[in-house]
Amino acid sequence: MAPNRRRNDHTEGVSRTRRRSTPWLVTAVGGDAIAYRDAFVALFVAVIASLVAGITLATTTDTLEELPGLLLLVPAALAVKGNIFGALGSRLGTSIHTGVFQLSLRLDKVVGQNTAAALILSLVVSVELALLAKGVAIVFNVSPTMSTIDFITVSAVGGAIASLVVLGITLVMASGSVRFGWDLDNVVAPLVTATGDVITLPALVWAAALTGRGGISGSIAVVVSIVSIIGVGWSLRTDHTILRTVMRESLPILTVAGILDLIAGITIEKRLEDLLEFPVLLILLPGFLGTAGALGGVLSSRLATKVHLGLVRPGALPRGQAGSDIVMIFTLCIPIFAFAGIVAEFGGLITGQASPGLWQMIAVAVLGGLLASLAVVIVAFYSTVVAIRFGLDPDTYGIPMVTSSLDFVGAFTLILALVAVGVA
Repeated sequence: MAPNRRRNDHTEGVSRTRRRSTPWLVTAVGGDAIAYRDAFVALFVAVIASLVAGITLATTTDTLEELPGLLLLVPAALAVKGNIFGALGSRLGTSIHTGVFQLSLRLDKVVGQNTAAALILSLVVSVELALLAKGVAIVFNVSPTMSTIDFITVSAVGGAIASLVVLGITLVMASGSVRFGWDLDNVVAPLVTATGDVITLPALVWAAALTGRGGISGSIAVVVSIVSIIGVGWSLRTDHTILRTVMRESLPILTVAGILDLIAGITIEKRLEDLLEFPVLLILLPGFLGTAGALGGVLSSRLATKVHLGLVRPGALPRGQAGSDIVMIFTLCIPIFAFAGIVAEFGGLITGQASPGLWQMIAVAVLGGLLASLAVVIVAFYSTVVAIRFGLDPDTYGIPMVTSSLDFVGAFTLILALVAVGVA
């Protein structure tokens, strides 16, 4: 009897907490107060964390000029961590909700196979992005650029360092979700994005120091290329069903996502002179793109879990709980993007970077963010619908499609906002 009473007391306590903690804004627009709180806190932390990435970018302008094409790689390198490990977190969140989660790295367990798939994908996609980046630079006449070997070295070494850290954070969050009752769907996308931003940019800058050293960078490029080929071959033929399925479903969508991210990088690379006029905009860039992608990741994860649980049925238009989740995204976007503008301005002040002014920064972030949020909703909802229609896992497809689409669209909406506000 005592355990039952404790469970009942816990349930009643949660209910009282929900009633007591429901803010007026949530009451006005409807929805789950806990979901709003968790998502807002995670996004708030993500924006602050993105300051580190932004300052790194703004204070490495010499490196950007010395290694032409590096900025082209930045959106893709940042996004790939959110794509791979955000999708990993989404799948782990679904396994928690469906009761099959067990924290074990053995290859006969759900977590072990998902972890192995994420690590292999990270290396393979890093090499693939380097090759695509060189190709896209040629197609769009971005010249001069780094050599193919240097692209592979920067992408693979920087990506490997970041992947190990982000993987650890993702597994810790999954374990904490089970132990403390967090909803992983609300926190994994923002915090994985933030961690990826904080770690990846410094890792890329460090890896860039290896370029121009023919022997070292050449050896690294050859080794990681061979290892990635072996990894793909083994994972696509393994008897471990989950690992094989994740690889087969992820590689095509991550390739498409990478191309979209690189086109976003082209947009930013072409505007490098405008961004260097006000380097504080480089501080805003990771936070802006990361926030848009994180909002999409939250929506995509929640929709995927509810589809698996039978709470949402895919249709031409969002209804029921899907509609409530979409309202939540629009409710969160204005304060979060405004905060991103303020944080970027603060970063500019402490590092002495030129800025168009606080209100202009807020206006750019909010206007660009509103336009990006509209794309968030459309891509997140319909990518889930399409995945279900074709019998695919929305956890695997949702976050990569949303994040990369938002990098692509977000780069354009940010530039559009800069022009509209009169900054560029």
